[in-house]
Amino acid sequence: MTATTESFELVASVEPEIVRLMDEHRERRQHWYAHDVVPWEMGRSFRDEPWDESQATLSPEVRTALQLNLLTEDNLPYYHAKIAGSFDEGSPMAEWSRLWTAEEGQHSIAIRNYLLATRNCDPAQLEDERVATVTKGWTYDSPCPVEVFAYTSAQELATRISHRNAGVKADCEIAHEVMTRVAVDENHHFMFYRGVTTAMLKQAPGSVLNAIHQVLANFQMPGTGIPNFNRRAVAIARAGIYNLRIHAEQVVQPLLRHWRIDAIEGLDARASELQEKILTIPDTLIAQAEAFEARLSKRDARTAAGA
Repeated sequence: MTATTESFELVASVEPEIVRLMDEHRERRQHWYAHDVVPWEMGRSFRDEPWDESQATLSPEVRTALQLNLLTEDNLPYYHAKIAGSFDEGSPMAEWSRLWTAEEGQHSIAIRNYLLATRNCDPAQLEDERVATVTKGWTYDSPCPVEVFAYTSAQELATRISHRNAGVKADCEIAHEVMTRVAVDENHHFMFYRGVTTAMLKQAPGSVLNAIHQVLANFQMPGTGIPNFNRRAVAIARAGIYNLRIHAEQVVQPLLRHWRIDAIEGLDARASELQEKILTIPDTLIAQAEAFEARLSKRDARTAAGA
């Protein structure tokens, strides 16, 4: 789907809803401070006491998840540029993009400071990977503003789940609090983007179904450019923090239910075809998840047999 006059007019037509959702977000979200939750008392000088793997207190899988989530957050300048650059400076979305960016920025501050204070990362490696990630940058190819909302609806929900699960599996009360606060913020952001997409779906279901299909059929998290992303993603998937099954059952299916994709009527032939294609996406993802899980089981069995 390309950016057209129609797509920009569609976004403009729901600007009153964008303003309402933004006001609702401000009233709903409780402001918090990263310095209140980071355990500074645990911090020690890396110069006087260089980092060593034995100092880490979290499992390797949880550390991998936290570092991957952090590096994804570090690419915030590119996400801001994409969202802000898709809308006129005078639009409510320009105001939202600034507010969203300010709130998202605290997430990387909180996660990084937690990891450094508790020595659950190699500080030099983490910084080298931050530089590599930000230097490489991030692009989302679609120029269509409607797709931006469909994508961020799925991405923010996925991020919320990944952050929350990492905190739950950390077996650390402080890590759990840090990641819970971050996940709650992501949920507020998710509700905003989902709400805007819902409003547009009511106005122009055919155009929005096209955007939803493009996004969900080809979905990728924004962290794919991070060094060793695939290896890390497999480790996180194996740990049950985020994987294809979670994506299908906790992201895609809830979105389709909320948007009532199966109940939309009065569509033309093209939109009806898109509707059917969208409804098959969860089953396709679950089939892929089952194949992935089967491969892991076979690999684990071979490893156990050779032990």
